[in-house]
Amino acid sequence: MTEIIQKTPYELIGGEAAIQGLVDRFYFFMDTLPEADGIRKMHTASLSGARSKLFKFLSGWLGGPDLFVQEYGHPRLRQRHFPFAIGVAERDQWMLCMIKL
Repeated sequence: MTEIIQKTPYELIGGEAAIQGLVDRFYFFMDTLPEADGIRKMHTASLSGARSKLFKFLSGWLGGPDLFVQEYGHPRLRQRHFPFAIGVAERDQWMLCMIKL
């Protein structure tokens, strides 16, 4: 009998290095595109904490090591983002940075 080996999205896109590259490019665009100024202002001057959290979240979300949950518990995305005014403009700015990847 042939065993079917299914790869996770994490493995298919290249694992840790690929996710780190995605996160680095995302925050590069957030930090440099004038069109993303609204969401950039929601972050602290240093993006290092946000970079780390997004990397850890995406790692687990894509089927790799569940780093975010191990360190912070359940993501509770709505609760974590509740203090911020996120509407259509902010969504579009976030997507702009992600699409440019």
